[in-house]
Amino acid sequence: MKPPRRWVDAPMSNPVRILSRASAPPGERPGSPTRPLADGDILRRRSQSRRARRETFFGYVMVAPALVVVVVFTIAPILASFVLGLFKWDAISSPQFVGLDNFDALLHDKAVTHSLLVTSGLAVMIVVLQVALGLGLALLVAQRASKIVQNLFRAAFFLPMLASAASISIVMSYMFNDQFGVINYYLDLLHLPQVSWLSSTGGATATIVLVAVWQQLGFTFILFVAALGSLPVDVLEAAQIDGATSARMFWRIKLPLISPTLLFASTVGLINTMQLFDQPYVMTKGGPGDSTYTTVLLVYQTAFQNLQFGYASAISVVLFVVLLVITAVQFTVSRKWVFYS
Repeated sequence: MKPPRRWVDAPMSNPVRILSRASAPPGERPGSPTRPLADGDILRRRSQSRRARRETFFGYVMVAPALVVVVVFTIAPILASFVLGLFKWDAISSPQFVGLDNFDALLHDKAVTHSLLVTSGLAVMIVVLQVALGLGLALLVAQRASKIVQNLFRAAFFLPMLASAASISIVMSYMFNDQFGVINYYLDLLHLPQVSWLSSTGGATATIVLVAVWQQLGFTFILFVAALGSLPVDVLEAAQIDGATSARMFWRIKLPLISPTLLFASTVGLINTMQLFDQPYVMTKGGPGDSTYTTVLLVYQTAFQNLQFGYASAISVVLFVVLLVITAVQFTVSRKWVFYS
C-alpha cells in the first residue's frame, strides 16, 4: 500500500533551522515580532560607530605622510623604471617606444654581465665579513661586558652609519692613497712595503670591501647584541647545568635561536650591497680597469653620461629582478635552518 502523496512530496524540514528557532530568544525567532531597541541602545551604537570612524580616520591621517613618501620615492620610481625601459630617451628629444629592444640588448651586453658578476662578488664578501664580525663582536660584548660597556660599544660601532657613504668614501680615498695616504705613510715608518690600495685590482677590491664593512658593521652588531640579549635564560642555564661547553652552546642553542636575526641581517645586507655605488664611484671610478665596476655605477654612467635613460632603466629593472630572485631563494632555503620560537 503506497503512502499518501502529500507525505511523499512534502519537503524535509531542516533540523538546524528547527533548533535555531527553538534556541533563539522570543523576540528574535523567525516569524515573531522583533523587540524594538531602546533609545539608550540606539545612542550607544551611534556613538560607538562615530568613535570607530574617528579612530579609523585618525589612523589614516597618521599613516598618510609615510605612505606618501613610500609612494613618491619608492613605488613611483620603480613603476617609472619599468615603463621607461620600454622607451629610447635621451632627455632632450621625445621618448621613442622601442618595446623590448632594450632588454634584448642586455642579453648581448658584456658590460652588464660583468657588472653583475663584480657586484655579486663584492656583495658576498661584504655580507660574509659584516655578519661574521658583527656576530663575533656581539658575542664578546654580550658575554664579557656590562650594560654601560655594551652601550659604549653600540654607540662606537653605530657612529659611522650616521655619516653619508660619499663623505666616508672621500676620507678613505685620501687615507688609502698610494702616494700620500696615511696608511702607506705609517707602513713606511714601520719599514713595511707599501701597498697599491687603489691602483691595483686586488687592492681596490679589498679597500672597497673594508670601507663598506666598516661603515655597515654597526648595524649588524646592534642586531646581534639585541638578539643575544633576548635569549631565554632558563634554556642557557639548563645547558650549563648539563655541562655544555661554550662552543656547543653557541652551535646548538644560541645560533638556532638567533637564526631569524641572522636571516634578516644577511638579507638586508645583500640587498644593500647589491646596490653599491658611493664607494666605487668616489674611490675608484669603477677601476682599475673595470674591477670595481658595479651595476649601479653602470646605470649612473649609462643614464647621466651617455644619456641613455631607457637603457639604464632596463638595467635597473634587471637588477631589481635579480634582487627579487635572490631574496626569494634566501627565504626558501631559510625554511631548513631558521628556527622560529
